[in-house]
Amino acid sequence: MKEAILQIKDLKKYYGSGDSQVKALDGVTFDVYKGEMLVLLGNSGCGKSTLLNIIGGMDSPTSGQVMLGDTDITAYKDRELTSFRKEKIGFIFQFYNLLPDLTALENVRLSIKGKDKDHLAEKTLELVGLGEDRMHHYPSQMSGGEQQRVSIARALVKKADIILCDEPTGALDDKTGRLILELLQDIVRKEGQTMVIVTHTTPIASMANRVITLKNGKIQKEKVNEHPMDAKDIEW
Repeated sequence: MKEAILQIKDLKKYYGSGDSQVKALDGVTFDVYKGEMLVLLGNSGCGKSTLLNIIGGMDSPTSGQVMLGDTDITAYKDRELTSFRKEKIGFIFQFYNLLPDLTALENVRLSIKGKDKDHLAEKTLELVGLGEDRMHHYPSQMSGGEQQRVSIARALVKKADIILCDEPTGALDDKTGRLILELLQDIVRKEGQTMVIVTHTTPIASMANRVITLKNGKIQKEKVNEHPMDAKDIEW
């Protein structure tokens, strides 16, 4: 039996009212299973980024529930949401969101609680392919692909329940983007990490365990990939 780590129930997000009302999400329901790579696929304006922001506690719905175990995170107060984002969710963004005045190592250290921060940060950066010669560089001294690896390390080091990725290859060239996808797939396959990826790039969906296609704020279709493609073979 698959274990549902997250349950999204009849989620709605409306803006405005009357004739000008926009239904960014209009009754979205699905589960996220432990250890899977789930892709939320759709064109701009379909509601996928809004959905990701609500799952990550960065936005609130008009109605509906996001259940983590027995807890509805949409009922959280600000302080509870802050703790939820810090402890339960890892974020990987299109434009990295690294602090420019901190080195790669220092950016990753910020996500670590407890002792041995440097050791754990170093080990995680090595895991994503950034060795001693790069981890002391500032974001401005790194390529886009290297910065995204730092972002991935920052999300991974938290040991979060779920990693949420918003267009993680959107700012990268095809070759670098494919390397990042290989890394994300390895994290799911080897580390058992649960990952949700938002993308408008259809070929990326072929590497997922499951694909949910959104259109006009609704789920248009859901597909299970019995044999996900290796990320290294994806072309777009």
